Amino acid sequence: MAGSPESSQAYLQAYLIDGKAVSTEVLGEIELAARDLVALGVRPGLAVVLVGEDPASQVYVRAKGRAAEACGFHSVQHTLDAATSEADVIALVAALNADPAIHGILVQLPLPAHIDSAKVLETVSPTKDVDGFHPVNAGLLAIGQTHRALIPCTPAGSMILLREAARKLGVTLAGLEAVVVGRSNIVGKPMAHLLLAENLTVTIAHSRTRDLAAVVARADVLVAAVGLPEMIEGAWIKPGAIVIDVGINRVPGEGLDKAGKPKTRLVGDVAFASACKRAGAITPVPGGVGPMTIAMLMKNTLTAAQRSVG
Repeated sequence: MAGSPESSQAYLQAYLIDGKAVSTEVLGEIELAARDLVALGVRPGLAVVLVGEDPASQVYVRAKGRAAEACGFHSVQHTLDAATSEADVIALVAALNADPAIHGILVQLPLPAHIDSAKVLETVSPTKDVDGFHPVNAGLLAIGQTHRALIPCTPAGSMILLREAARKLGVTLAGLEAVVVGRSNIVGKPMAHLLLAENLTVTIAHSRTRDLAAVVARADVLVAAVGLPEMIEGAWIKPGAIVIDVGINRVPGEGLDKAGKPKTRLVGDVAFASACKRAGAITPVPGGVGPMTIAMLMKNTLTAAQRSVG
C-alpha cells in the first residue's frame, strides 16, 4: 500500500522534486522584478473574484492573496454572494477589464451552478487572463506561440519542476517520450503543448485508455493529472523516469483528529511509495506541484503588468 511522502523517506530512491523550495525561489525573483516595475510607476495588480462560500475556494483565495502581497502586488478580492446573478458577475469582470490598476483577473472556480463558467471566463480580457483559460491564450499555446500566451499556472509550474529534475539527473529533455495521463483543458492538454514545445514526443492518455499500464511504461517523463487517487501504480513506471504528479486527492487517514472526526490525508494520482522505488525523480503530494501553481499565478500577473507598459 502506498504511503505518504513522509513515511516513504526510509526507502526513497528517487530524487524528490521540492516544489516548495523551487516556488520560494521563483517568488523571490518575481518580488525583485515587481520592484523594478514599481520604480517605473506601475504596481502589478491582481483581482480575485470569489462567488459563494466553497471552503476549499476560500482557502485557495486567501493563499493567493498572501502571495500577491508578499510579492509587492496591489491585491484586491471581490467576494460575492452565492446567489449573485451571472450578469452581475460578468459586469464585475468587465469593470476589472477596464481598470488600469488591475493587470490580472482570476475568477475562482467552481462557480455556482446557475452561472455559466465558460461565459464568465471568456469575458476576462485575454491580456489579464492570468489563469490562462481564455480561448485566445489556449489557442496561442496550441500553435506554439508560448511567448505571447498567458499559460495555465499548473502546467507552467510543472514544466519548471520538470526542467529542475532533468538538470539534477543530467538528462536532456528533447527527444524523450512523455505521457500525460489526463486530458483536461486546465492541465492535460496545455501540459502536452508545453512538452511538445520542449521537443518531447507526447502521448495523451486518460482513464479510458486501453492498457494504460503499458502506455505509462513507455514514459521517460510521466505527468499524472487524471484526478483519481493513486491510480497509477509504481510497477507501471519506467525505471529512471521523471514523474510529475499533479493530482491532489483527499482520502481517509488513520485515527481521529482533535475534534473526534476521522482523519484524512492528501495523495496524488501516483502510488508514491512504490513509484519512488522505480522513478529517477518524483514530485511529492503535498509539496510538489501545488506550491508552483500559486507561484506561476504571480508570474503571470507580473508578465501581464510588464506587457501593459511594453
